[in-house]
Amino acid sequence: MTNEEKILERLERLEEKITPIAESAASIKELKLDLAPRVNEAVHYLIGELADIESEFQLEDLIFLCKKALRNTKNLNYSMDMMKTLIDLAVTAEPLMKSTVPEIIQFFDDLEQNNVFKIADIGIQTLKKIGQTYTEEEFGQIADGLVRLTGLLKELTRPEALDLLEKASTLPATIDLSAAKPAGPFSMLGAMGDEKVKQGMGVLLELTKGLSALKNP
Repeated sequence: MTNEEKILERLERLEEKITPIAESAASIKELKLDLAPRVNEAVHYLIGELADIESEFQLEDLIFLCKKALRNTKNLNYSMDMMKTLIDLAVTAEPLMKSTVPEIIQFFDDLEQNNVFKIADIGIQTLKKIGQTYTEEEFGQIADGLVRLTGLLKELTRPEALDLLEKASTLPATIDLSAAKPAGPFSMLGAMGDEKVKQGMGVLLELTKGLSALKNP
């Protein structure tokens, strides 16, 4: 192989090595040309944003912030650890929240559909009116009365009392007062032959005996 052939071979090798570099340089140049407008826009935007805080920004404040951050490096590290803990907690609780939140929303929606909130609002408004109408002493007296009424309700909810009240509540539907006539001594004596009248008089006598308890202190 002659020297000329060796030189040509070396030139070909150099050309093969230089060609990718040249292509890369061309690609970089094209990328630079493409990015240049975007970079200029970003720079102009950044300059405009910094111009808004130019009157409020002081270099001394930035230096003071850097010094303060260096002095509180431990606190910053602790804050970052706490932030990581909160993030882990949020990630752990997310599945639970996904299943619980819809149930809570459904629960409050049921309350809304059943007018519970309206009833609560009416109750609050009623308490406001009571507070505006009565003094503190009067309201205390009412509270004491409610306590005693609660005791009465406790007695009235006993099975015997409820049975008596239930039976008494059916009387208006079984009595026709429009058929009532004036009664004299003879008609009362005649009515004593009716079995229902006898039973009624027996019940009345028992109730009369019970009324004697009202006289006791």
